Amino acid sequence: MDTPSAPLPLASPLFEVRHLSKRYGETTVVNDVSFSMAPGECLGVIGPNGAGKTTTIRMCLGLTAPDGGSIHYQPAGGGPLLQMPRDALAIKAEIGVVTQFDSLDPDFSCLENLRVFGRYFGLGPGVMDERAPRLLEFAALTHKAHAKPGELSGGMKRRLSLARALVNEPRLLLLDEPTTGLDPQARHLMWERLQRLVQAGTSILLTTHFMDEAERLCSRLLVLDHGRKIAEGAPRALIAEHLEPEVVEVYGAGALALAQDPALLALAARTEVSGETVFFYTREARPLLDALLQHPHLRTLHRPANLEDLFLKLTGRQIREDG
Repeated sequence: MDTPSAPLPLASPLFEVRHLSKRYGETTVVNDVSFSMAPGECLGVIGPNGAGKTTTIRMCLGLTAPDGGSIHYQPAGGGPLLQMPRDALAIKAEIGVVTQFDSLDPDFSCLENLRVFGRYFGLGPGVMDERAPRLLEFAALTHKAHAKPGELSGGMKRRLSLARALVNEPRLLLLDEPTTGLDPQARHLMWERLQRLVQAGTSILLTTHFMDEAERLCSRLLVLDHGRKIAEGAPRALIAEHLEPEVVEVYGAGALALAQDPALLALAARTEVSGETVFFYTREARPLLDALLQHPHLRTLHRPANLEDLFLKLTGRQIREDG
């Protein structure tokens, strides 16, 4: 699987995955996935449960060996390409990781968690005396420096995990669902910190189930389903490519009957039903909204097409079990 290392040309990506695949028994969970990342880019990986997102991240981290393909990383200062898992130690020295579940040491304070983690990268007390307080300030946890993780809220724990992932000043951050379980205030604070990192030139590869998070943070998206890449591009460009620009949602008693009304169907490019809601996708919503005035007992919502619409069109509305 290894290929000879060679220097990347000047405009080549920081990180590149080529034809990655992974099988468990007869099941292929990652199937010929390729993508690359430029320095300072935030790339989002989205898809239903079981799409292969976490397995892809684990292979990028060297935690799971691929059955095919390759993972390349351009080290600081240029030079020969590094390849995972062959050069795992050298690559991990330049990346940071925040997993789905916090792995903070419950016996250490916030400050001690950072200091101890720094030792894994050979960072001595002098370096950490300067770096740890700065990271706590970045995570808005200066006032919790001597508190233990058990005394922190969920949002504080996630910010401490992010701060810890930045101990080695990584060029690339891999974040697996970094805001899962957080309340809206904590999510927005986390988003603000991640945006600051991207603005400072840090590359971020993240998986998320939150479409608003993907659209807010990511300059480009990779959509996975059943282990395959089914779409890739900038969020708004993908929406424009795959969807009509306007959506009218109709719900309430009797709404489902509208999905069979020929006159209304003629006013929409596409119609979908989910639960008790009918979704009309259209290029011009005004004629449809005027026709719906004949049904005053129903509730309507007129809005632009968004990333959630794209996700559901590409991957379906059927609920997936974890897998």
